[in-house]
Amino acid sequence: MAAGPGEPEWGRPGTEALAFRQLRDLVATQEALIEQLRLRMAIQEENFVNKEDYETVVKKLEKEEEEHSKTKTLLAKEAEKLQFALGEIEVLSKQLEREKQVFEKALSNVKSKALRESTKKDKLISKCNEIESHIMKQEDLLNDKENEIKELQQFITKQKQTLKTQVSDLKIQKQQESYIAQVLKKKQKKGLK
Repeated sequence: MAAGPGEPEWGRPGTEALAFRQLRDLVATQEALIEQLRLRMAIQEENFVNKEDYETVVKKLEKEEEEHSKTKTLLAKEAEKLQFALGEIEVLSKQLEREKQVFEKALSNVKSKALRESTKKDKLISKCNEIESHIMKQEDLLNDKENEIKELQQFITKQKQTLKTQVSDLKIQKQQESYIAQVLKKKQKKGLK
């Protein structure tokens, strides 16, 4: 709740501590003033003072003592508020410390998990690169084999062609030899007649 005009703002530890110090200073000042008045009264009693002056001083002293009593009461209340505020601060500080520890533990867990995931990812990337390299080598090997097969097929095709030519040449040669043999046979028969 906001304080009204002219009223101090209670509830905040800084404000209460300041008010407490100010009240304590005021009490000390009042006590010093009361002591001065007592001394003055003692001196006046020794020197025999005027009754009116004495009564004025007594009234002033009574008023100061009354003010002092009020200030002391107020100081006690403010001290109580300050102690309560300090207690709340301690509770909040402990709660904040617990939350900080929970947060730091969670952050540490997240960092550890991120590191594990990063390591896992790096291993997978490395394995993928290894597999990719192996596949490329296999593809190169397959290409070499395909080229070798093509060369062999071309060689076989040429060999077939050569064999066909040779077979054809042999057939022609056989036909020629057969023809020559027949012609020679006929000539021999004619020669025998």
